[in-house]
This record gives sequence, structure tokens and C-alpha cells, in this order.
Amino acid sequence: MAASGAVEPGPPAAAAAPSAAPARPSSAGPFFRPFSADDEEQQPTEIESLCMNCYRNGMTRLLLTRIPFFREIIVSSFSCEHCGWNNTEIQSAGRIQDQGVRYTLTVRSQEDMNREVVKTDCATTRIPELDFEIPAFSQKGSLTTVEGLISRAISGLEQDQPTRKVLEDTIAERIDEFIVKLKELKLVASPFTLVIDDPSGNSFVENPHAPQKDDALVVTHYTRTLEQAEMLGIQAEAPEKKVEEEDLKNEVLQFNTNCPECSAPAQTNMKVVQIPHFKEVIIMATNCESCGHRTNEVKSGGAVEPLGTKITLHITDPSDMTRDLLKSETCSVEIPELEFELGMGVLGGKFTTLEGLLKDIRELIIAGKMKAHFIMNDVAGNSYLQNVYAPEDDPEMKVERYKRTFDQNEELGLNDMKTEGYESGLAPQR
Repeated sequence: MAASGAVEPGPPAAAAAPSAAPARPSSAGPFFRPFSADDEEQQPTEIESLCMNCYRNGMTRLLLTRIPFFREIIVSSFSCEHCGWNNTEIQSAGRIQDQGVRYTLTVRSQEDMNREVVKTDCATTRIPELDFEIPAFSQKGSLTTVEGLISRAISGLEQDQPTRKVLEDTIAERIDEFIVKLKELKLVASPFTLVIDDPSGNSFVENPHAPQKDDALVVTHYTRTLEQAEMLGIQAEAPEKKVEEEDLKNEVLQFNTNCPECSAPAQTNMKVVQIPHFKEVIIMATNCESCGHRTNEVKSGGAVEPLGTKITLHITDPSDMTRDLLKSETCSVEIPELEFELGMGVLGGKFTTLEGLLKDIRELIIAGKMKAHFIMNDVAGNSYLQNVYAPEDDPEMKVERYKRTFDQNEELGLNDMKTEGYESGLAPQR
């Protein structure tokens, strides 16, 4: 294992004090030296510490080193001369990275088996060809090689085999068969794939051709899932939620009012509705529980249009009665064949069907015994009659845009409105 040379006993590091060396551009300073077996000055720091096996004092050795083309790590090794217990692991000397990392290595030769590997304790190791996986947090972090990873897995499986052969002989036989397969991988008789997936982003697989591209190694950086962030013990950033404005189209608003008939407290419902091929309208309905009075009113959701609108529908079939219709409070209605005319503002605003608007004269129109023209003339341009052929033209309906007369603008109160340059006309009040 590559870590074995990093934890040999030696004198305490003499260059631990930052003032012992001049400042360097590297953020690591003098503490972290490039990992190399040829560097005689790179020695571990020895610290006497408690053995958690026999509770007597053992020795911990720490080596601060830097992996070329990777980052700084801390290699730690503990050994107890009293009970013989020992432990070796590595830790990243930096923070958890912004993204996770996945290394996919195709092992084809012994050179690939000797690649240096940094595997943190939160990394998952997989060999897809054997359907083999070492879960996260099942091993301590290690600085090793590809061969060392496989050897460590073999040792872990062999550890409890004597006990298994006594208690569960069938399972022990299967594990023995699997161990043979792992040992065959070390011979590299055929290529296999090694995958190291580390959500912390601190694992590493050596590229011997660095800084050139390695065709056998694929490095993928990815955004951690919420589960992975929770596993690492960090607060995951919740997915950015778009600041949504209040969606009035899908919500019925309610507010308190008084009944126009009995003045008792009542409730008015209001909803914004998008009429296809037209515009948004506001439907308001009031229901009085005291006297039973009900009203509904429709308001245009937009401003007064630049041009008035005249819609003429030739009613030729009873199905025309089902057309949706929006009549604003500024719209007049005419049926020339009946010499019928409804003045502007008589019924207020309504969103209904043609049949609903003509219910008072349905004996003549709905029966379909006579053909007639239905004319809606809205000087404000805010009325609508459904085009059943939309988006194509309706052969039975004509829509005209016209310029309002002075009298029509007067009725709408537009003649006295000054919408341009009104700031300059404001005289100071004294």
C-alpha cells in the first residue's frame, strides 16, 4: 500500500512552525509537502495517545502531505505496542467540496493496479463486473492503490470466515468463491471497471499521464442530492424556488361586503379568468345569505382599447346559442331583425353564453325559426364573442375596429384626460 511509507516512525517534524520558512504563494504553506518516497525531510509527527482497545498509551503518527494534481490530506496511523492494535486512515485537510466526484477507471494492466488512490470514508467503491460494492462509511479513509483497495476488501471478507464456516457454512462457501474472483482481478486477466463515488468530492484516483488526458479514467463532477448532503452532515441548499407571484388565475379571492338589497353583511367572490383568444377578465359574484339576493358582474382585466369594437354575428343555427360571450358595461346590443336594442350599461358586465344574454327573447331566437344578426357594439373595445372556428376566421361573424367619435369619447370621459406631457402643465400650488 502506498500509505505504508508515509507512516514509518521518525523524529518529530522540525519545520512545523510557520515562522521557520518564508511565506509562499501556496495556501498550504510549509506544512503540506508533495507526497514522495524520495523526500527524506518529509517525516510524520508523533503524538502519544490513548489506545481505545487496551486503554494504555500508544503512538499516533500524523503526516501532512499534498497529492500531486489533487489537494492536501492528513495521513494518520496509530499503533499500540502493548496490545498490538493498529489503525491507519486519511482525512482531507480541506473542506467538503462544492460538488461530489465520481471516478470511473478501466483497469487493463498492472500499471493501472498501481495507481494511487485516495478514498475517503464517505466514498462508495464499486466493481460492476462482479456486482460488488463497498458502501460509504463501512471503511476508514485510506491512501492506497487500486490493488490495495482490492486487497483490503479481500481481508475484510476473510476476517470472519472461520466463524461463518461454523455457523453458516453455505454462506461461507459463497464468500470463498467471491474471494477467489477478487483475487483473480489482481492478476488483470481481463479488464474490469473500478468506480469510486464520493459525494464530498475529496476522493482521488491518480492520472499517471497528468496533466495530459487519461483515456482509461473518467472523472465526473455532480451536484449532491439532499440525501447525500444529509449523509455528510451538511445543510443542503434547497433547490432554488422561483419567486412566484400570487396566482390569481387559480385562486378564488373572497372579501366581505354589504348586500345591495338589504345591506346585511355578505361575501363577494372574485376570480381572474383568461378567455381564449381574448384577454383576462375579472368575475365578481355576491351572495347574500340573509335575503337570498345574488349578483354577478364582469370587469375587463385591461385598459380601454385604442379602438372600439363592433362584433356582428349571423345566427344561422341553434348551436350558435352556446357561444361564450363577454359583454362589458360599455357595450350595447342590437338585433336588427327584431328591432331590438339594448343600451350601453343597461345590464352591466356579463360573462355568459349567447343564450344566456338572449333569454328574454328566446321564444323567437332559440327555436331557430328565424335567422337574425346579433350585434355587440363596445366603444371601449372590451367585449368578446366566441369564434368557434378559432384561430381561423368565422364565416358567420365579423369583427370591426373603429375610431370613436367625440361624443363616444365624452361618454367614456376620455376627452378631458391628458396622458402625455401632463407634468409640465402642473402649476405650483401656493
